[in-house]
Amino acid sequence: MTDTDCFIPALHKPASLLPIARHKEALLYTIETFPVTVLIGQTGSGKTTQLPQYLEQGGWCNDGKLIAATQPRRVAATTVAKRVAEEMRCQLGQEVGYSIRFEDVTSASTRIKFLTDGLLLREALVDPLLSRYSVIMVDEAHERSLSSDMLLGVLKKIRKRRPELRIVVSSATLQAEDFLRFFVVDDAETAPSAAEPGGSIGRIISIEGRAFPVDIHYLTDSCDEYLERAVRTVFDIHASEPEGDILIFLTGREEIETAIEMIADRIPSLRNDADKLLPLPLYAGLTTEQQMYVFETAPENHRKLICATNIAEASVTIDGIAFVIDSGFVKLRAYNPVTAIETLTATPVSKASATQRAGRAGRTKAGKCYRLYTEAAFNKLEAATAPEIQRSNLAPTILQLKALGIDNIARFDFLTPPPAELIVRALELLYSLGALDEYAKLTVPLGIRMAELALGPMLAKCLLSAPTFGCLSEMLTIAAMTSLQGNIWFSHDSKKAEETARRKFAVEEGDHLTLLNVYQAFVTKGKKEAKWCQQHYLNFKSMSRAVSIRNQLRRYLERFGIDVSESLATNPTTASKAHDSQPLHERIRRCLTSGFFAHAARMQADGTFRTVDSGSLVLHAHPSSLMFNRKADWVVFTEVMETGEKTYVRDVSKIEKGWLVEYAPEYYRVRP
Repeated sequence: MTDTDCFIPALHKPASLLPIARHKEALLYTIETFPVTVLIGQTGSGKTTQLPQYLEQGGWCNDGKLIAATQPRRVAATTVAKRVAEEMRCQLGQEVGYSIRFEDVTSASTRIKFLTDGLLLREALVDPLLSRYSVIMVDEAHERSLSSDMLLGVLKKIRKRRPELRIVVSSATLQAEDFLRFFVVDDAETAPSAAEPGGSIGRIISIEGRAFPVDIHYLTDSCDEYLERAVRTVFDIHASEPEGDILIFLTGREEIETAIEMIADRIPSLRNDADKLLPLPLYAGLTTEQQMYVFETAPENHRKLICATNIAEASVTIDGIAFVIDSGFVKLRAYNPVTAIETLTATPVSKASATQRAGRAGRTKAGKCYRLYTEAAFNKLEAATAPEIQRSNLAPTILQLKALGIDNIARFDFLTPPPAELIVRALELLYSLGALDEYAKLTVPLGIRMAELALGPMLAKCLLSAPTFGCLSEMLTIAAMTSLQGNIWFSHDSKKAEETARRKFAVEEGDHLTLLNVYQAFVTKGKKEAKWCQQHYLNFKSMSRAVSIRNQLRRYLERFGIDVSESLATNPTTASKAHDSQPLHERIRRCLTSGFFAHAARMQADGTFRTVDSGSLVLHAHPSSLMFNRKADWVVFTEVMETGEKTYVRDVSKIEKGWLVEYAPEYYRVRP
């Protein structure tokens, strides 16, 4: 069976029935006539899947040009590309392809390309005017992700140099006038009159959705344990409501896995076995293949129960959903410029998000939405979620803007300007990492290479410093393993057996060296013996992806002219004289300190951690970390997350205090 045969039945939907179909001519005329088109349409209106096809049919791919459709999330880029390839009856990667971080499924014959906003920005590093594209569609712009806001600013600059470029901004909410005004109001142009909202620059087109009525149900009293309440609601719906799939909105992978376990435990006790529940997860860390299960039609006499993050809110359309359970929370990035720590924090949703979630239940027929909070609580919610740019660590953003030749960050046209303190903190960090000089210019070659690597600035610094420490091969592996969004471990009924399997790879110095051990064991044994991964509770697909990511990072380094011979561990010829006498594990931890010094913490008497300037912020080693319940004086960590009342750190390694001053003298000074 070829790739073109394995279409997903649940995605079949006659295109002529979608709301966008009757606007086809008007859309093509508007895009032909105006440089900017703002498209308002609910998720499911067909804007993402149909508009690129209309444009391709309308001749926008002549002369070898491409149509780009950007998405804020990987799952949307991959699922939409699959669906459009299916509708166009072509093999994925041929006329229709997608590109996400560490995965490019395109070819010379690709005409329609779905990709994340961040990936298109990376392309601008090589092709500053994005000259390959005739039309660029920024989809789900209302989500106001960091990358999409930045992309809009870059496109505004490109438009002045490429008047023939067509920009389509699509949004599921009525922020359309803000987007159009952003492109219109300019130093060179005066704002248009009220009679002509877009002037000669652009127009707004609204596609009314095909929404069916949705009954909203609130709790009479607030509840603390929304996870337990959500599970109870699932079984109430299953027992008393007619057919229709259920979608629960939760905050992250751990919560989703817990909910699925709780549901699976209770399924056997259902009296009526005729209709079975089929629980399925949907979150960013799953492989593309795992994400696709939620789009397949449930087997006969089964009801799908999808436990999802806010991915399912707007980025993807899942047919068959009749019931939505809204926990009322979402995990959002929250960066504290004082502590230099960015956490993913569970936060109440906005009214706009709650409305989007409820709308998922009214796609194919009348539905119901159960909000696990009171109506009074809903009325107190913020109208919309604050844009990411106002609450994120801006170091990666500024590094990328500098690489795009935008040196004066203060003058860059942001849709919403970020707070000055976030910009200052980001510049300080990039200077301490050696990416910027004292004039805030990119350093050569370090800063330029850091910007080009598809890694965060701290990890990029570690990888590029590794030759000096004589541990490049090992740091390539660690970078690949920590870049995996999925979990490398399989959960198992027997937690003790799983723990024992993990301990086989454990290295006393911490998680990074343990991950190195896991990878080396996998490439030696696991790739050849199918049962090996099973016996060690390792996810074969995640580990294979780590191999692929490592190869790509290796190719980046080769392009930079860095010697990537794989015998560095045994013969550290490239290590500087200061490091060549040190044991390998120490060189690796020193190298990690050179990049993650801003994520250094000291263990307190009670076993918790505090960063040097964190004040009252208490950090806990995550239960999955080797440093959980272990002694360490000083550590560095690569990831921070909040669950419930606690802030956890993952990927933790022991270091020496003196290394902080040695490798980050601009950042740390010892008090006299």
